[in-house]
Amino acid sequence: MNFLMVLGREPKISLAELEVVFSASKVKQIAPNLAIVTAHSVSLDRLGGSLKAAQIIDEPVQDYLSNLPEGKITLGISDYSTHANPRKTWELALKYKNMLKRHGRNVRLVPNGKNAVLPSATSHHNQLGEKTNHIEIVKYGKYTAISIGTQNITSYAKRDFNRPARDAFVGMLPPKLAQILINLATSGAKTGTVLDPFCGTGVILQESALMGLSAYGTDLSEKMIQYSQKNLDWITERTPRLQKQSAPKLRLEVGDATDHKWTSPIDYVASEIYLGHPLSNIPGEVKFREFQSQAKDLLTAFLKNIHSQIPSGATLALATPAWKRGAGVYQGVNILDDLDKLGYNAVKYRYASYDDLLYFREGQIVARQIIVLRKK
Repeated sequence: MNFLMVLGREPKISLAELEVVFSASKVKQIAPNLAIVTAHSVSLDRLGGSLKAAQIIDEPVQDYLSNLPEGKITLGISDYSTHANPRKTWELALKYKNMLKRHGRNVRLVPNGKNAVLPSATSHHNQLGEKTNHIEIVKYGKYTAISIGTQNITSYAKRDFNRPARDAFVGMLPPKLAQILINLATSGAKTGTVLDPFCGTGVILQESALMGLSAYGTDLSEKMIQYSQKNLDWITERTPRLQKQSAPKLRLEVGDATDHKWTSPIDYVASEIYLGHPLSNIPGEVKFREFQSQAKDLLTAFLKNIHSQIPSGATLALATPAWKRGAGVYQGVNILDDLDKLGYNAVKYRYASYDDLLYFREGQIVARQIIVLRKK
């Protein structure tokens, strides 16, 4: 089956995630924010970088709609085509509604407003693709697809903001970015142990467990370990499958990532290293070089320490700091030239270069540069 994927705010990162989960040969970018994935199935619950997924159909839309089960129909249309406009999209929605009404069906249209596409929040809150007869038709050029769901922003928000222990000073890794890092490290594997050596408040550990993976977290700060434990207890209490005897194993301990000896088998590494102090202004050149040097020293010491503790071929997906240097320009930790002597190779992607794997929000001074390494 072929699925039309609507990519997230950082589409290159989204594409890299799709490549490792489904394999590069099964992914084709067709527009800056769209890709086609060939797969037996797609689960948005495991993909942090994709906003929508829709199964491409070959039959006429009229035939598909005519065969829907009995009951009221909620219908929306998103047209991502280059020259799509909201008026024509709405006219098409009215056409399908009138056709269904002639067949005696009750139809509620989800309005597009001033856009030719439905925002993902609108699709999610209307449960398009998620409930019977809640349909979103997704179009792009010659492709027509039927939504199978939208990124669950409600669940992400609860997992992010409702956790009992949060600390803005150490940074707040978004759960969807944690999922991306885990997927980049595991290639979408469903078993194994993910190590987070800079676990902070435990977001990567939490998301690993929800994805069915065992999680092993360490942090230099005993306070952060306590925070992680509170958050893992909290998510376990609210997730019945994590309370079963067969649930993924979770382990925490205090440890400095630059010299710690981990005792459990480690299959994958996903982490966000220390990003430095929060900044409200672009740092001057002297401060920037100081921050950059400190981050590189930390990253280098960690990579040296863990090298002998992971198997050859193990993948590490790391979010590292990158500092704003001008309008839309960020500069991160220069580690690529040192990888060979450290015993790692940089993982390469078909649609994304190293510089493309930059995650930030408008106005942020410190961004996250994702680096993905593989032990030789």
